[in-house]
Amino acid sequence: MFGPHEPRSQPQPGHLYDVAVVGAGLAGTELAWRLARAGADVLLVSQALDHLGNLYAPTIDAADFPPGSVFALIRDGIAPDTDGWTFHRQLKAEIEGTSGIHLLQSTVTELDETDDEMVLSTWEGPKLHARQVVLAVGAFLKGRLLIGDSLEEAGRLSEVAYDFLADDLARSGVFLIGSEATAAAVEGAPPYDVRFLTPAPGELDGFQLTRFDRVRAVGRVLPAECSYRSVLEDAALLSDELLELGVVQE
Repeated sequence: MFGPHEPRSQPQPGHLYDVAVVGAGLAGTELAWRLARAGADVLLVSQALDHLGNLYAPTIDAADFPPGSVFALIRDGIAPDTDGWTFHRQLKAEIEGTSGIHLLQSTVTELDETDDEMVLSTWEGPKLHARQVVLAVGAFLKGRLLIGDSLEEAGRLSEVAYDFLADDLARSGVFLIGSEATAAAVEGAPPYDVRFLTPAPGELDGFQLTRFDRVRAVGRVLPAECSYRSVLEDAALLSDELLELGVVQE
């Protein structure tokens, strides 16, 4: 099922989206694409548009993308040794051309739930509005990179951590626990460890944060081992769950 020919998502103040996806890595990009193709009005927020769908490896060689994902769609149209930057550009063009997605460069700092909607505050000032919110912020909740003896406040090299959002979730009563991952060295970049926060397992019912009615999470931000395949398959499952809830509004 495909979305409308004319875009429904409009970048105007006060617009109420069906779903706001915070974070445009693998999980967030896949989820937004699936929802929009099913007719949803989706806001996809990325701290940097040049990082949309960034992969962990420098090329897509042997990338285990599940069939039917937007990542498999792009991979199947280019050479296996294509570099990550070229893959990103092709992926971004697909997302920008998908009716129903408003791709926004911004940083979400707070979430406030009302009876009817979620209100998202941003560093830049304007508030965003959606019926449902999905956190797909990866390793960015209070992310800290350990590179040799140095410490950087980031979720990945040159990418800002979500400190304010982590603090806001904690103020809302969400118990966050520490997690850690290692990024291997690639050409031009050293290896590093990243330490970050995730909701504790007891804060979750499947994808839903139980302290909210309208907030879910997907991808590496959840306390579980991740791979390209598992993250993209989870995004597909969450898309089906949200569509079954009736997130698409006429």
